[in-house]
Amino acid sequence: MTSISKAPGKIILFGEHFVVHGNRAILGAIDKYATVTSEKTNTNNILISSSLGQASIEKDENVSNIEKKFRPFFYIAKEIISKNNFENGISIKIESDIPIGAGLGSSSACCVAAAASVSNLFNNTNEKEVLELSIQAEKTIFPNSSGADCTVSVHGGIIEYQKEKGFLKIETENEFNFLIIDSEQVHATDKVVEQVKKFKDENSDIFSELCSEEERLVTKALESMKSNDLETMGKCMAQNQIYLEQIGVSNDILLSITKEIEQITFGAKITGAGGGGCIIALTQKNNDLSEFMNTTKYQTHNVSIQKTGMQVFNR
Repeated sequence: MTSISKAPGKIILFGEHFVVHGNRAILGAIDKYATVTSEKTNTNNILISSSLGQASIEKDENVSNIEKKFRPFFYIAKEIISKNNFENGISIKIESDIPIGAGLGSSSACCVAAAASVSNLFNNTNEKEVLELSIQAEKTIFPNSSGADCTVSVHGGIIEYQKEKGFLKIETENEFNFLIIDSEQVHATDKVVEQVKKFKDENSDIFSELCSEEERLVTKALESMKSNDLETMGKCMAQNQIYLEQIGVSNDILLSITKEIEQITFGAKITGAGGGGCIIALTQKNNDLSEFMNTTKYQTHNVSIQKTGMQVFNR
């Protein structure tokens, strides 16, 4: 049997960085996907192939010894092989149309798709177990992962997420459309997170007040999303961007992109870690942004919220 799973990437609508320190965040699954194809093999190895390269690794190898880019998928296969007392190996093929390192949840979607695909080889696609496994797999490369990205990739739609309380699915029939602008600036999530922690340690009163402001903003944003008030939602995004600038995760390039695109959309902000990556802008459905898209030097993507999370198929 060949097992195939696809899982969506994500955007963070509100609350990035603040979620690491206990606040709520709002995330949405987008219509860009990671797809993983897996099969049982007659070898004793775990075979991994992706656009980043290929590897054949003995299944008894220690996870910490594995090259970082292959580590989550080796971890997933190793855990499932052990749980099912399987004597042979597994092949895993990873494909994705989610830009890597852009803050769009590429690694999380790949982990979710891999966990679902390999689990399905043993007739198990329990969402809770797939989520737990994918979060642990992502932590092999991002130890401080909040789990939010994997959660929205598994469940789809829009979620409210808080580290201590887990997630709540936001039920709305409203459709939300975004333009993503990739700054093509490379950034390292762990370094930016550490930078924010340093800001918090050195400016504890300011950071505490910003957390309170962000909580109020998330409440207002949720109200505007449920009532389909795009103007208020866009203003909330613009305000969230100001908070992100205050904690130091923006830069001149990200700021210039934001200022330009918010002139022709409802509002715009960084999504994800910042320091690079992408800007998201809230747009009207079928809004013609072709002039901007055709003239900007940056790569752009039109996306909408994807209400379905991970999906599993057999071939």
